[in-house]
Amino acid sequence: MTTSVQEERLRRRFDMWDKNGDGTVDRSDWAEEAQRILASFGESESSPKGRALTEAYLGMWEYVAGQAGIGPDGALGFGEFAEVAQKQVLERGQAGFDQVLRPTISAIANLCDTDGDGQISPAEFQRWMQAVGSDETTADTAFGQIDTDGDGQLSVEELVEAVHRYHSGELEFALL
Repeated sequence: MTTSVQEERLRRRFDMWDKNGDGTVDRSDWAEEAQRILASFGESESSPKGRALTEAYLGMWEYVAGQAGIGPDGALGFGEFAEVAQKQVLERGQAGFDQVLRPTISAIANLCDTDGDGQISPAEFQRWMQAVGSDETTADTAFGQIDTDGDGQLSVEELVEAVHRYHSGELEFALL
């Protein structure tokens, strides 16, 4: 059962993908978001990092579309999207987030990780917030709440957990 917080956050996510406001999302919406994020980093779609992000986003779409039974060229309304998200991500807890969202989170983290240390620094996180359209004025506060081990860096594990905590209503900062 989806809580009102979860439903509101799923609605917000759905509306971010539904840029044309037609009440549905499709493969092109996922592809356009990947392109927008790449552009915000000045990264080419044909670079290794660009291909990884595009593949992660389109892989997420293909998984969602397949679970909804619409095929890769179909479209989802909010109800269908929320049902798949509930069953395949929210109800499955960390396992659902790991399977469905981890590849995308890892690909964005790889874009942000400009020094190649496998971690996201506060400055790199600021770029993440800008790239995904989140309120970057809250980046420092969000970073502190996401950095659960207190090492001053964010790991992919902490980022996946933060997305999980956001959708469960425990964290107020959207990372995707």
